[in-house]
Amino acid sequence: MSVSDEADPTDEAVQTGAAGAADWSLDHYLSLPRCSTLACSPDGRRLVTAVATVAPDGKKMRTALWQLDPAGEDQPRRLTRSAVGEGGAAFLPDGDLLFASARPDPDAEPGGDDPPAALWRLPAGGGEAEPLAAVPAGIEGVVVAEERGTVLLLAGAHPGTSTPEEDAEREKARKEAGVSAQLFEAYPIRSWDHYLGPRERRLLVAELGPEGRLGELRTLTPDPGRALDDVTPAISPDGSTVVTPWTDWTSLVGMRSDLVAIDVASGASRTLASEPGYDHDSPAFSPDGSEVACIRTSFGDPEHAPRPTLVVIDVASGASRDLTSELDLWPTSPTWLPDGDALTFVADEGGRTLPFRVDVATGDVTRLAAEGLWDALVPHPDGSALFAMRSSWSSPPEAVRVDPAGSDQEPVAIPTPGHPLRGPGEVRELVAAADDGTPIHAWLVLPPGASPDRPAPLVVFMHGGPLGTWSGWSWRWNPQLLAARGWAVLLPDPAISTGYGQAFIDRGRGAWGERPFTDVMASVDAAVARQEIDGARTAAMGGSFGGYLANWVAGHTDRFDAVVTHASLWELRGFHGTTDVGVWWERELGDPYQDASRYDASSPHHHVGAIRTPMLVIHGELDHRVPISEGLRLWTDLKRHGSEALFLYFPDENHWVLKPQNTRLWYETVFAFLDHHVLGEPWQRPALL
Repeated sequence: MSVSDEADPTDEAVQTGAAGAADWSLDHYLSLPRCSTLACSPDGRRLVTAVATVAPDGKKMRTALWQLDPAGEDQPRRLTRSAVGEGGAAFLPDGDLLFASARPDPDAEPGGDDPPAALWRLPAGGGEAEPLAAVPAGIEGVVVAEERGTVLLLAGAHPGTSTPEEDAEREKARKEAGVSAQLFEAYPIRSWDHYLGPRERRLLVAELGPEGRLGELRTLTPDPGRALDDVTPAISPDGSTVVTPWTDWTSLVGMRSDLVAIDVASGASRTLASEPGYDHDSPAFSPDGSEVACIRTSFGDPEHAPRPTLVVIDVASGASRDLTSELDLWPTSPTWLPDGDALTFVADEGGRTLPFRVDVATGDVTRLAAEGLWDALVPHPDGSALFAMRSSWSSPPEAVRVDPAGSDQEPVAIPTPGHPLRGPGEVRELVAAADDGTPIHAWLVLPPGASPDRPAPLVVFMHGGPLGTWSGWSWRWNPQLLAARGWAVLLPDPAISTGYGQAFIDRGRGAWGERPFTDVMASVDAAVARQEIDGARTAAMGGSFGGYLANWVAGHTDRFDAVVTHASLWELRGFHGTTDVGVWWERELGDPYQDASRYDASSPHHHVGAIRTPMLVIHGELDHRVPISEGLRLWTDLKRHGSEALFLYFPDENHWVLKPQNTRLWYETVFAFLDHHVLGEPWQRPALL
């Protein structure tokens, strides 16, 4: 395992949750462990989660794997330790744990470049981890056949190469020639924070041999183009078949993700599900391997939002059944229960993200729990329990369990790194009435001591998406940090939010500056009517689509004392041509080459002359979803029109601010900006800016 005897100062904080730190300073916040993902061992006696903490140098996050006790009796135990971290945990049938890590091979010769992420195995009985497989581009994902143990890997390779050796030679030739240029032949060319290529993502497969040795890696998809970018495949329990989303870019406007079944022995492939106007993703094999569940989503159009449903497809015939056609919610992340009679999934509902069970034979849907934000549903192998990560606005994600046959249960907490932990703010629900009478749900986080005698200033957080909801803990926009400083935080779900039915989403479809804006303002009116809130001291903040709303707010009302806009859309016609996949937005705003009226009607830049509120503009250079051009255009327009504004620029961040030191500067700048413009305090420029 390349385990070092060197003590890690984060271990104690991870184990205890640093519960003794009561001030909720940025130091305390950054020290908190961040738990995500779950994997359950074949015998059901171990859960493994990934725990991210700030590395000792304070400049990056580092992830390690920790073991949890499903019974809830033993404390968490750290399994891996390295300077580069580990992830992608998956169990083999014998209980050995696979993971991906760029840690060095202990048997390799010293020197040379840092290795890419390889596949490692940690024995179930303990001992050192050992490397199992490596490819030149590094391992990006691991999937294991539950019964046979066939290992499916995701990794990149240069087009035209057929072996790892050929791929390594191509990369070496480019590096020695000093070539970093790429020639693109097809759309798209970027995704989120990186340019695509020059390697293409492929699926590789290998069988386990004697003594757990991994056999030769074989390429199942020798020439995929960009079809496998950002997909998660599934492999049948017997290891005979792989099913994966396959993105068809033949027609940009009609591009879609089909489902493709690949025979592992021969490499032969066939289309399992393909339908114009629909995407298919999140495949999951039934326990007997005869069926695949997936999420089937319609594209939508400018008047009607997309509509996801959970379908089950017969692997042999391709015949499908829709299990949630009558459910007015959006199912995601389907997982089979061990008996094959039911599936679980999560869906947003009423400001929560909750677990559900659906009966495969009848389509009957049961809600398993009624509170929190649930993720990473994993059943016990015998079907006696369902494990998950659950958070709320009071507490970060922790492992829990429920009975998969129950309904609206209170989950049982499993000892998790960093817990117990609760933020200082008191979380309440708030329901306002829009001008058309529609209820608008919001969460209101009140600071300690807020009362009619000591009303708190208010910050309004507007969520991104635009299809999304405020349902639980966020490590990027955390209201508890503001509550600790005496602020109340309002988190409204306006029109276009998920979890309130299809009609509620359609209220804001294709007209972002209308219902989404007025719904936010109705929620603000309801909040400031409360005696614990000081309606004379308010600010608005948003990122991505929430940043769009922040820009729209700034151009349409002077009621806020300050506006913070992060990674925000400003000039929608230009955004279409520079974002990573502009054709996605045509499904909501139409074809701008034929009719740009929706883009023009909803574009905040037309209202720059009306902006009187001081604005803090934040953007990252590496953001390809909302490119830096949007932030630069916004900044230029604000200064050209004499608006009071600041521009916080991160040359090494993308759509999100992820590095610990940049997170600190983000919050320090936002706090100083709000304190100055809302509370009237002297401007305090962060020390390192």
